[in-house]
Amino acid sequence: MALLGVVSAAAPDAVPVRTVEAVDLSRYAGEWFEVSRFPNRFQRGCAGGVTARYTARADGRIDVANRCLDGNGRVVEALGVARVVDRRTSAKLKVRFAPAWLSFVPFVWGDYWVIGLADDYSWAVVGSPDRAYLWVLSRTPVLEAPHLANALVAARASGFDVDRLVPTHQPGP
Repeated sequence: MALLGVVSAAAPDAVPVRTVEAVDLSRYAGEWFEVSRFPNRFQRGCAGGVTARYTARADGRIDVANRCLDGNGRVVEALGVARVVDRRTSAKLKVRFAPAWLSFVPFVWGDYWVIGLADDYSWAVVGSPDRAYLWVLSRTPVLEAPHLANALVAARASGFDVDRLVPTHQPGP
């Protein structure tokens, strides 16, 4: 009985976090709207209007510009850079928002794994292998229910607790 308890307690983590088979980074580049996310400390001040813009660089890295609106309606911006970790799929990246001179320090790079992606690149699900972070992204401010359902299926398939997702308010036009 005790062994059964240990096995069942480990079950959620028994499913490996899987990335998509391939990401065409030129198609992935551009603006994304955050649909929902796991709560995290670095987005605590974001009241809504969360976007991410990815721009390919000549050196193979990707410039990252994350923006949101704080509680007073002011734009808050975090600029970073991403590097591809898995060249075979381009689905595993590391992202750094710390100053460039800290690039040699491993813990300033965060995991950014694309675990779900629409065939037409209209939505994406991004998470971390430890399941501490999860984002659902869309090319439009609102993701239609069937597409959101598909995104959540992708997250669940990698063992993420989608009940922890918090919807992101996107201001209207």
